[in-house]
Amino acid sequence: MTVPERNTDVLRVSRGLEDSRSSVRLRAALAVGTAPDVRLVGTLVERCAVEPDFHVREMLTWALTRHPESVTVPELVEEVRSPCAQARSQALHTLSKIGDKRAWPAITRALLSDADDEVARTAWRAAVVLVPVGEEHELAAVLSAEFGRGGRDTRLSLSRAFIALGEAALPALHVAKTDLDPHVRAHAIATERMVHDPDAGFDCAVEEAKRVVALGTAWVEG
Repeated sequence: MTVPERNTDVLRVSRGLEDSRSSVRLRAALAVGTAPDVRLVGTLVERCAVEPDFHVREMLTWALTRHPESVTVPELVEEVRSPCAQARSQALHTLSKIGDKRAWPAITRALLSDADDEVARTAWRAAVVLVPVGEEHELAAVLSAEFGRGGRDTRLSLSRAFIALGEAALPALHVAKTDLDPHVRAHAIATERMVHDPDAGFDCAVEEAKRVVALGTAWVEG
C-alpha cells in the first residue's frame, strides 16, 4: 500500500469515528482495533472523551488495547488530567484494561476522591489493577475515606475494590468500622463481610450491617 493510500485510510476511519450514526462509529472503532495504526491512537483517545454510546466507548477502549503500550499509556495518563469527567473516566477504564503498572503514578488521591462518582468508581477499579505489590495497605487506607459515599452502585464499586485487595484491606476496614458516621460504619461492616465471603450478596450484607450498627454492636466474623 502506498503512503497516500494509507493516509486516505486513516482519514476515512477518522471520519467514521465522528459519524452521526453509532453503528458506523462502532465499525470504525472495530476496524482500528483489527488493523492497529499508531497514527490513530490520539484520535481514539479524543473520541473516548465525547463518545455518547457505551458500546462504542467499549470498542474504542478495545481498539486502544490493541496498540503498543508505549504509545497508548502516555496518551491516557495525560488524559486522566482532563477537566472533562468522561475523558478522565474512560482513560482510567482503558488503563485498567491495558494493565501496565507503569501507569500507577497517574492514579492520584485526587482521582480516587474525584467529585464525579463515575470517575471515582473507575479510578478505584483501575487502582486495584495497577497498585504495585506491597502498596495495597496504603491504597486501602486511601480508599477507606470514601466509605458511605453515593448511592448503591457507587458503594458496591468501592466494596468490590476492597474485595479485590483481599486481606490487605482488613486494617483499613477495622478502622472504618469505628467511624462516627453510621453510614460509614455500615458500609465498612458490609464490605468486611464480603471480603471474608465474596459470594455474600451486597444488599444482604448492607442490611445486616445496618442492623449491627443500629444495635450498637460490632461485626464478629464467625
